[in-house]
Amino acid sequence: MLNLSQLTQQVRSIAIEAANFIRQERLSFDKSKIEQKGLHDLVSYVDKGAEFIIVERLKDLLPEAGFITEEKTIVKKGDVYNWIIDPLDGTTNFIHDIPAYCVSIALARNRQPIIGVVYEVTSKECYYAFEQGGAFLNDRRIKVSASTTLSDSLLATGFPFYKFEYQNQYINLLKHLMQQCRGIRRIGSAALDLAYAAAGRFDCFFEYNLNDYDMAAGVLLVKEAGGIAYDFEGSQEMLDKRSVIAGNFDITNLVLSAVKMHFK
Repeated sequence: MLNLSQLTQQVRSIAIEAANFIRQERLSFDKSKIEQKGLHDLVSYVDKGAEFIIVERLKDLLPEAGFITEEKTIVKKGDVYNWIIDPLDGTTNFIHDIPAYCVSIALARNRQPIIGVVYEVTSKECYYAFEQGGAFLNDRRIKVSASTTLSDSLLATGFPFYKFEYQNQYINLLKHLMQQCRGIRRIGSAALDLAYAAAGRFDCFFEYNLNDYDMAAGVLLVKEAGGIAYDFEGSQEMLDKRSVIAGNFDITNLVLSAVKMHFK
């Protein structure tokens, strides 16, 4: 039986170490070393360096666990347990020196996150949760918001930077929601958006075309903070369906209804 509380604290320390590396590298960051993995999909030596730190530290914590990582510095799938890692979520923000990027680390059992840590590098805010243990921000318990109507809600989303086949549906969804809520924010880091939803800063976050490492830790944060998460089809297979709607129960279900109306 895993001691999830103890393991979570160890993962927090690893996230902080990786964040310290990222913060230091930002001071002398060299844009000429940016690589392009695909259309508008950027990576830097900082992403890879942070991932190397995380992987090396996690290897000893749970030897039987595999790794699912954004930068593929290791290829090792576990049968039951897998670490799901985004070493620098918000790379474009980091490259442009916009202070909204984070380290995201999750441990999943059979594709279900049981530990989640999101560490915002510039603010030094550490969000963390483990299965049936609640969600926390820097040792303070957090809860999703109590809003019940869209008119009282602040929503968050992300804009696709490739695979634009759902662009028209998405624009129509935005038109629909922006007329009913207080506003829609786009920070540029899905992991942070989900952490903010867990802390009640956003009432709901929704986005499609995500990867599992973008949202595994954040989805657990929302759930352990008393919220709920779906994929765009209304199931809870977001890690495989590559879409997520997450936040408090009332607003998330209202957004899900709007998504189903426009994404047919």
